[in-house]
Amino acid sequence: MARSNPGNAILTAVLAVAACAVPFVAGDYYVSFATEIAIMVLMLSSYRIVVLTGEWSFAHVVLQGAGAYTAAIMVKDHGASFPVSLVAGSIAAAAIAAVLSIPLLKMRGFYFLMGTFAASEAIRLLWRKFTYFGGTRGFSGISAPYFDFGGIQIDFGRPETYYFLTLAIVAACLVLIWRLEQSRLGKVWKTIEQQDVLAQSVGIDTRGYRRIAFVIAAAFAGIAGVLLAYAFGSVTPNRFGLNFALYLMIWAIVGGTRTFFGVIVGGIVLMAFDESLRFAEGLRPGVYGVILILVMLFFPQGLERLVGWTGLYGRGVSKAAPVSSEGGA
Repeated sequence: MARSNPGNAILTAVLAVAACAVPFVAGDYYVSFATEIAIMVLMLSSYRIVVLTGEWSFAHVVLQGAGAYTAAIMVKDHGASFPVSLVAGSIAAAAIAAVLSIPLLKMRGFYFLMGTFAASEAIRLLWRKFTYFGGTRGFSGISAPYFDFGGIQIDFGRPETYYFLTLAIVAACLVLIWRLEQSRLGKVWKTIEQQDVLAQSVGIDTRGYRRIAFVIAAAFAGIAGVLLAYAFGSVTPNRFGLNFALYLMIWAIVGGTRTFFGVIVGGIVLMAFDESLRFAEGLRPGVYGVILILVMLFFPQGLERLVGWTGLYGRGVSKAAPVSSEGGA
């Protein structure tokens, strides 16, 4: 059982209070931007599940897109409600990941990374070429969620109401991811990342556990995709392209993946920094290249290392304990 850390509790409380305060101190534009940050935090945290097994992937963004496209189709063609779209988007992304994992997880390291790149581009090509997916223009006109609880009506069309809906869903997902990481399953993932050969030698089905991580991460990415589709009211294939996949990977590296809070703090900081670059779009790749080089040279553990120096929070990820093969996948 993971030991509790006062620093983790303090950081969680600070982030929670700051997140809840946003609509009361910021205008609609920044509330909408905070919604994007919350969705990105979920993307980075779910991406880290794959990283825990020692793999890096280009497919995570396309799996988010699968959730977004599923929501768009459910709403436009079937008039589905937000809860139905949310569940359907998560299941669709997980199902696609399960299919992709069959050939992809026969590879490791660089070959797995390139395999996910090829699969992602193939899926994006399908979205662009077939009118069922809206072609190059995608879908638009996705209405904001609207709930009616026994006469109590809530319209999530306003930035602040949709922000709180997104925040609640993301918070619930983060709790689930945290619990997964602290569970026996999470310990197996860390063992595979640190000692793959040893894990296999004691009878652990490493490929099976990597598949579980890949599919679970995709399910959360699908939820992020649904939230994004409703936030923008539209879905296009370019939104889930290679550039976003590269930035997601860079943000994970710069934020740090050794701790649960690393990608969260890193995601918030880097999203805010990225917003400052929107008036200098041409400089963005070069700036991120310089940041990545500096981080890898001086802070190989990412921004979480800087926070760690302050003593604000502990690692949050203990060294993987030996795991028996009993009950392996």
